[in-house]
Amino acid sequence: MVQFPRWQRFLVLGICVLGLLFTIPNFVSKQALEQLPGWLPSQQINLGLDLQGGAHLLYEVKVQVAIDEDLDALVDAVRSQLRGARIGYQGLGTAGAAVVLTLRDPAEEQAARDLLRELDTQAILSVEDGVRVRMELPEASLRERRQSVVEQAVEIIRRRIDEFGLRESTVIRQGEDRVLVQIPGFDDPSLLGLGETAKMTFHLLHPGAAQGVPGQPVPAGYELMQGYDGDQTEGAPEVWYVVRKRVEVSGDRLVDASTTFDQGQPVVTFRFDTVGGKRFGDTTAEHVGERLAIVLDGKVISAPVIRSPILGGNGIISGSFTVQSADKLAIQLRAGALPAPLVVLEERTVGPSLGQDSIEAGELACAIGFLGVIVFMALAYGLFGVMANIALIVNLVLIMGALSLFQATLTLPGIAGIVLTIGMAVDANVLIFERIREEVRNGRTPISAIDAGYRRAIGTIMDANITTLIASLLLFGLGSGPIKGFAITLSIGIATSMFTAIMVTRLLVVVWLRWRRPETLPI
Repeated sequence: MVQFPRWQRFLVLGICVLGLLFTIPNFVSKQALEQLPGWLPSQQINLGLDLQGGAHLLYEVKVQVAIDEDLDALVDAVRSQLRGARIGYQGLGTAGAAVVLTLRDPAEEQAARDLLRELDTQAILSVEDGVRVRMELPEASLRERRQSVVEQAVEIIRRRIDEFGLRESTVIRQGEDRVLVQIPGFDDPSLLGLGETAKMTFHLLHPGAAQGVPGQPVPAGYELMQGYDGDQTEGAPEVWYVVRKRVEVSGDRLVDASTTFDQGQPVVTFRFDTVGGKRFGDTTAEHVGERLAIVLDGKVISAPVIRSPILGGNGIISGSFTVQSADKLAIQLRAGALPAPLVVLEERTVGPSLGQDSIEAGELACAIGFLGVIVFMALAYGLFGVMANIALIVNLVLIMGALSLFQATLTLPGIAGIVLTIGMAVDANVLIFERIREEVRNGRTPISAIDAGYRRAIGTIMDANITTLIASLLLFGLGSGPIKGFAITLSIGIATSMFTAIMVTRLLVVVWLRWRRPETLPI
């Protein structure tokens, strides 16, 4: 173990220099970093919500709304199937997690069964007395759907946040139907519109009476929907539109949306995929001269007249947008619509002063722990303890460099992980030095004692650190936000402490040994 090839020396020194280069940007202002050449490291450690302040939100996903929409879609599919086959029915609707109806003629039972089985659904079909039809969603399907809705909500919230460039955020699922969102350094989450469903659909208005009055009857297949008459500014009068229930094109087919200007006013342009573009083109070609309602979250935001067929799959949403509101809508459309509404259960803002207090307390804890370890090692092992202290400093540099390189988020529990690492980092050196002492007492020469100390202690060091690393990886994989923060710094600390104890300290010892060639070891 006292043989240290030249390539290993350069490798150890190179890793230490890289760690220093990635650590330095954390002590330089952002303005100074912008002046540095692009090839130099410029990443700084991301501070978590508890350190730099920000927004903390807890949402509940209303999964039952998504299930109800699935049932409504099934009702529409059943209606189309039976009407297309001219099978009489009545009482079509939902009951719990099932679609129910009553056939007018029991002789049509088998024909109805065959048609309903053609529907692409997991619903269980049953018929009582030849007329009472029931299509019930099984519990396994409902459970899978609930899980899918929450997972989809998590992904869409994450995409919306990423669209704003806030990539230090945390979006995780909590429990069965809750989503925790933490956005460090951002104190006004209302600007992001995370809880807005942003579900867009395109409907035709009634060709004869596009606008209606609440309380008055509307033709079959249509509904009254609130909206704007081309002006969406605050305080603008709202109108009611007679909107066809059938969705001509769904916003799910949108593949892009962006903000641009038309006649000096901000507008939102959008683009469909191939299927959506064809449907949009067919609809506008068949209904030239009629009005097409663009519906967002149950409100008509625009209802332009179709002047000519729109065959390119592109369109424009106009209105009295501000640049900010247009950007927000474009981002929501690009990220996709939430599968179900979100309800805010908890919303709070963590001030930066609290984070600064946490940082100062963490720095004080690190300094005290670091000083205590240095004093102990120097008193207990003399010159060898000083070498271990140098390796401990390198260890801290490597931890900060790794956090900067991988853009890991440093949290208050993460600081606790660093403090713990400081105490654990010298464990390997203690094992090695005690083994060297034992070999010296057994009469070995300095070179032989050092060689045996490192060779016989390295197995124990690897076992101890690998078991701890496994535990920290499990904490990261299974834990929530604070636990993950602790596990990240602990995992990085274990890897760097093994490197500094086995490689850096050994390099210092070997260099000193070849330089001084001592007859006795000062340990």
